Amino acid sequence: MNIGISEKNRKEICKRLAVLLANEYVLYTKTLNYHWNVEGRQFHDFHAFFKEQYEQLFPIIDDVAERIRSLGIKSISTLHDFLKHAALKEDTKYELTDLAMIKNLLQDHEAIIEQLREDQQIVMDLGDQGTNNFLVGLMEIHEKRAWMLRAHLAK
Repeated sequence: MNIGISEKNRKEICKRLAVLLANEYVLYTKTLNYHWNVEGRQFHDFHAFFKEQYEQLFPIIDDVAERIRSLGIKSISTLHDFLKHAALKEDTKYELTDLAMIKNLLQDHEAIIEQLREDQQIVMDLGDQGTNNFLVGLMEIHEKRAWMLRAHLAK
């Protein structure tokens, strides 16, 4: 493969992308969990809101996996690997309030934003402007999602 990035650098970039992919998948699953299990007076609104959120996350998962493949590396793709690589944790509680769900999702989006900021610098140092541009786009998406989550928590 001759795309102007050494194999060593491509492997390092893809290690970081694998963590991002795993985190995105955990966030997707958590959001789906909340969509299925939200209860309360505003059930319909939160059920629809969580659906919108998880539907916007799935294409990101696909794009991250395909970015890894475009760099010539096999993408992780099993639940075992996602949990092994993810910094985010699953939520195994089923009795959360809608606002607790929102807070948890906000924390995860913010963690991904921090990861993306760090990864952008690293991939630029490794000579991959394409992945940097890709990560900037993802950061903007997560920043918007985080803003929408924060708006629910405003008093």
